[in-house]
Amino acid sequence: MTHRTTVSIDDPNFAFLNAVAGNNRSAYINQLLEKERKNSLRNAILSANKEEAEDPEYQSELEAWNQTMGDGLPQHDL
Repeated sequence: MTHRTTVSIDDPNFAFLNAVAGNNRSAYINQLLEKERKNSLRNAILSANKEEAEDPEYQSELEAWNQTMGDGLPQHDL
């Protein structure tokens, strides 16, 4: 699904857009927004990972699970 929208762009940015996007400004803007959306998600994941790494209670719980993960399973040499 696509949507139409109207935006205001300063003259220098509009000139740049025309120079780099050619006849398909919509595709170029969509690519920019897709990159920014991925960067935003990446930053959110990194922030969550940092928060987990700095949380001693979470790290303690994780260590407990790591120790019990193999309980009762036969050990095999690979």
